[in-house]
Amino acid sequence: MPRNPRASQLGEFLKARRADLTPREVGLPAGGNRRVRGLRREEVAHLASISVDYYSRLEQGRIQASVPVLDALGRVLQLGDDERAYMFELAGKEAARPRRRSAQKVEPQLRRLLEDLPTTPAVVLGRRMDILAWNPMAAALVMDFSSIPAKRRNYLRLVFTEPSLRALYPRWEDVASMCVAQVRMEAARHPNDPQLAELVGELAVRDEQFRRWWAGHHVTTRTVGTKLMRHPVAGELTLDWDTLTCTTDPDQQLVVWTAEPGTPSHDGLRILASWAADARHLTAGRPE
Repeated sequence: MPRNPRASQLGEFLKARRADLTPREVGLPAGGNRRVRGLRREEVAHLASISVDYYSRLEQGRIQASVPVLDALGRVLQLGDDERAYMFELAGKEAARPRRRSAQKVEPQLRRLLEDLPTTPAVVLGRRMDILAWNPMAAALVMDFSSIPAKRRNYLRLVFTEPSLRALYPRWEDVASMCVAQVRMEAARHPNDPQLAELVGELAVRDEQFRRWWAGHHVTTRTVGTKLMRHPVAGELTLDWDTLTCTTDPDQQLVVWTAEPGTPSHDGLRILASWAADARHLTAGRPE
């Protein structure tokens, strides 16, 4: 049976695009002698979370790719909008038009809750774990979020890119892999979110552990848990975290950290609250 000419063209297009990329551009080690220019088939398959056999048959024009696979390949091969549209045209699929949603704004009731928690660290997380708002205790506990540009203010990104957060969490791998699983769950609800695709692509290039965890497809929801922290001021803290989902916008959640009364961690939060208050007073007293 003759092969579909468009499927063969798709295979040629994929081969050409992977030949244009170097391992370094996708966050892979260059390795020794390479017999092919650009990326190997197995490297593309690994980054796209598909089997080498499946990808090989796709390049050979022997199978049709699904929309999720095409989306993954578009991300891995770093295709522009025109190239992505061309790939979907060759595959005979209609690409879901990416819709860049307007920036979220923290709901007023969540803002009031933040202001009413002077001694409890709390943040409001939005889509993709974007940090929408925080109180002074959260800044004192985790980091000064105001020092991060608003467009980069994302908890998942910070966990993988900020050395201070790696130092804050003695069990960083547990924290980071859970964040990946939570965002992976969100990706299923919003498969055509271009900002999420950009975030995943950025971290996949930068961090091998992120690539491995994302490819593992582990998922979890953001509910409750316990985190161990090693804070430079408050010392070692064992904190419970809980979430409150906003009823008017389920994509916004208030996350709070608390400690059992009478424990060293509870005392540590009180020390941190006093330190944060002193720091604010000093800042407020500085001349312009």
